[in-house]
Amino acid sequence: MTDVTGAAADVLHTLFHSDQGGHEQVVLCQDRKSGLKAVIALHSTALGPALGGTRFYPYASEQEAVADALNLARGMSYKNAMAGLDHGGGKAVIIGDPERDKSEELLLAYGRFVASLGGRYVTACDVGTYVADMDVVARECRWTTGRSPENGGAGDSSVLTAFGVYQGMRASAQHLWGDPSLRDRRIGVAGVGKVGHHLVEHLLEEGAEVLITDVRQEAVERIAGRHPSVSPVADTDALIRTEGLDIYAPCALGGALNDVSVPALTARIVCGAANNQLEHPGVEKDLADRGILYAPDYVVNAGGVIQVADELQGFDFERCRAKAAKIFDTTLVIFARAKEDGIPPAAAADRIAEQRMHEAARKPVR
Repeated sequence: MTDVTGAAADVLHTLFHSDQGGHEQVVLCQDRKSGLKAVIALHSTALGPALGGTRFYPYASEQEAVADALNLARGMSYKNAMAGLDHGGGKAVIIGDPERDKSEELLLAYGRFVASLGGRYVTACDVGTYVADMDVVARECRWTTGRSPENGGAGDSSVLTAFGVYQGMRASAQHLWGDPSLRDRRIGVAGVGKVGHHLVEHLLEEGAEVLITDVRQEAVERIAGRHPSVSPVADTDALIRTEGLDIYAPCALGGALNDVSVPALTARIVCGAANNQLEHPGVEKDLADRGILYAPDYVVNAGGVIQVADELQGFDFERCRAKAAKIFDTTLVIFARAKEDGIPPAAAADRIAEQRMHEAARKPVR
């Protein structure tokens, strides 16, 4: 079933009627000459201009791309609110294979679409896009972050993303075991790409036992070659079932925590960099019922967005690192709120973020 525009009715229902909707604006972008097909979703601008990355991914359908943009944009509203940023949430997705379809012409066309929003949306890197891509987009759009230092930007935001996840992991250990140290803890990292490989280095520096897996064998081999003490595991399914695993860190795409994986988890803590780890509402309760402590993804992976937001006012790495270090304290506040309210940590984080957005929306416009 579709409406007169040809859009899937279930997508429109999500946008206008469901709890997962409530978005302010969704823009469908097409440039026939370059082949660009993109979706820009703005969930909320209550706290300020929407900020979120651009994902370049070979979606199976346009409907899947729209749904992903809606989910990711909503997540960014909560992430930016919990990070204490004066930004709302937005996200963009470009439909296509970045290895085959990405071109300078396409990125420039995309930049023009972002610029047409007049600053309501600030873009950055995400899966499938990189610093060099943002340099190209910035030639058409001044509301572009994640650029190279040579072009006035902060460079790779995955460094601070990983640092923030590491702080969230330490806070989780503090809450569960009474000690933030990760030394001798057995930690499984699923996805050792842009963020995951930095996280692995933090863990090894602290003396953790690290297991890794990735759908790309070359990524696993690169990490194993650099760090012989790391133990490669065949796949994510094998990783989550590993006996004696203390912490599981999903650092690839979303939906890692679902009706199949949660019952199989051996880890006591889940804390990773991936967005939208909970495949559907209710998974957070399943984790709590099994006694598994879940550090909400959008809280612990906020280091990157802290960095790109800082880029708008003149980037200072140490200032950003200090802000990202506070993810440790924020995570503990969420665990305390969850215990106080008798709800899972994911629900507690949502309540805190929603309260901040609600209070901002009530303030009179000057």
